[in-house]
Amino acid sequence: MAALNKALRRPLLLIALAAALGGCTVGPDYVRPAGEVPAAWRVDYPQAAEFANLRWWQQFHDPALDELIETALRQNYDIRIAAARVDQYLGQLATTRSQFFPQFGYGLDASRNRGSEVGVSPIPAGVDPWYNLYQGTVSAAWQIDLFGRVRRQSEAAQARVYASEQGRRGTLLTVVSGVASSYLTLRSLDRKLEISRSTAANQKESLRIFRLRFAGGVVSQVEVSQVESQYQQAMQAIPLIEQQIAAQENLLSVLLGRPPGPILRGRGIEDLAVPPTPPGLPSSLIERRPDVLQAEQNLVAANADIGVARSLYFPTISLTGMLGSLSAAAGNFLTGPASIAALAANIGGPVFTFGNIEGQVRSAEAGEREALAGYQLAILNALRDTNDALTGAQKTAESYAAQKARVAALREYARLSRLKFENGAASYVDVLYAENELFAAELTAMGTAADRLIQVVNIYRALGGGWVDAIDADKPAAEAKNAPRS
Repeated sequence: MAALNKALRRPLLLIALAAALGGCTVGPDYVRPAGEVPAAWRVDYPQAAEFANLRWWQQFHDPALDELIETALRQNYDIRIAAARVDQYLGQLATTRSQFFPQFGYGLDASRNRGSEVGVSPIPAGVDPWYNLYQGTVSAAWQIDLFGRVRRQSEAAQARVYASEQGRRGTLLTVVSGVASSYLTLRSLDRKLEISRSTAANQKESLRIFRLRFAGGVVSQVEVSQVESQYQQAMQAIPLIEQQIAAQENLLSVLLGRPPGPILRGRGIEDLAVPPTPPGLPSSLIERRPDVLQAEQNLVAANADIGVARSLYFPTISLTGMLGSLSAAAGNFLTGPASIAALAANIGGPVFTFGNIEGQVRSAEAGEREALAGYQLAILNALRDTNDALTGAQKTAESYAAQKARVAALREYARLSRLKFENGAASYVDVLYAENELFAAELTAMGTAADRLIQVVNIYRALGGGWVDAIDADKPAAEAKNAPRS
């Protein structure tokens, strides 16, 4: 026992020394870089954060849209992929953190062996050369994190978990805004199709009347041809819009995580409520955008990687121990005389690596510079994205108002032109021009109506929003509610 205590004394001294030096961590500590972020946007609206945290799609007051978004949140494959990626990084973090602790293992071995009769230690004559050997061991190994290599690895792994989580939040944001934008586009196409079919039906009736008038000698073939060209123009628009509707339904189906098929409809594009535009937008709101947070966590990980690389310059200290039993007979395998033990300490480090470690350090430092530039670029893109959305929402609203007024004016123009034609005061060319302009303006107005609402969606997407966290908080309850009952 005294011999064992003596054997343990020196490794324990090494452990105490390692604990005393455990605060030594190589590599730079992370400091958030200063960013050039303006205090406010070019387009200013007060109290933005309150609006940004809303489940903004519910402000359209369209139950069909709400249902589509809830379906996408449950079934979208991009969201599933992003969630699985988070779990992968969590697994890597657990693997990295395990290096802080001793690793325990065991081994059992039984073998049938034959000794040499003419070897260095020959078996005496008359002794059976065949023998059994039984061995069982319990082992432990611990690499002491003297210079912070494992701490830096753990720091990098933790940052990558956070980055992947922000990537998942960004995917949620993209999917929800994608479903909303696609739905708004679909409803505008539906309205365009209604306008085209209604216009075609009216033109068909006009063509029938003009053919009767031509048969009675009231109008010429020229006027009949003009009416027919107007009818065919409306008919030509119908299949193109139907194709666009089918493509939009297919896109939405993929976002919903299901095969292409019909999409639930709710309120018409002109009947949808307009969500409130955030009335005040400090630029600090961009700091919670998932892409900005993800870029910063990538920078944290890259910074920690420098420390991991620099730690290779320093020695590593490992402690190993083993307890077990070794015997040539199964009967006394677990008796005291068969016991074996070993305890060892190892220290090792580089001398000449011919640029191996230096290259890894340079690579890590370059990776940190790349991540820093990516973080700064993410901030600039966030500023541009949000400013574009704010400006776009304001200007498309103005454009839609002007387009609605133009449609009203053209509708009156077409009515008066037809009235003048019926009274013989104008040619049908005036009617043709007025109605063609009205048809095109009505289609454009529907596109602008969707653009106006999509720009509002873009504002909420650009802000990130606390609603993503609210959705995550609701998931356990929703999953429990939808779980199959035994």
